[in-house]
Amino acid sequence: MSDLRSRYQKIIKELDEHITDPEEKKFIIGKFQELSMVFMDIIDRITYITDVKVKEVEDKQKEIEGKLGAMQQVVDDIESDIYEEDGSYEFEIICPYCNYEFVADISCDVNTEVECPECHNVIELDWNGEEDSCSEHSCTHCQHDCSQNEKVESSKKEIKSSKNDKKQSQNIVKDEDVEDGEDQEDM
Repeated sequence: MSDLRSRYQKIIKELDEHITDPEEKKFIIGKFQELSMVFMDIIDRITYITDVKVKEVEDKQKEIEGKLGAMQQVVDDIESDIYEEDGSYEFEIICPYCNYEFVADISCDVNTEVECPECHNVIELDWNGEEDSCSEHSCTHCQHDCSQNEKVESSKKEIKSSKNDKKQSQNIVKDEDVEDGEDQEDM
């Protein structure tokens, strides 16, 4: 601003030195000052309009930052819901030994087994979700109770087999009766 003032004063001084007629000098300097005031007024208006626009932009920016902060909070809440930092979860567990249902706080990083509060058997937790597969079906170590299932299946087969044997026996008896009946008719 001081540079503008020094330039203005320099121009007035040059006009004063080059114009000899006092009335003409007064008129020209007056018009020059009037023109300068018009320019200053235009600059003031532009500055005011710019200030208003900058204020609007700042207000919008604050509003956007507020919305962005609220959205960031929602995203952080969702992220903490999905990826809980503490790794502790509540699971509803049904004991495979006594069928007792209970809730346990389990940390997936630490706990691989939990004790049933009812029968006090240890229940092994499988975090990968893959079931053990028993290829031989004669194991006694898996959680599938294959040996028990085999016994049930074997019993079912035996019952079917004995039913089939009984039917066959009945059919044989019927055939013999029919043959005996034919023999008796021949007599």
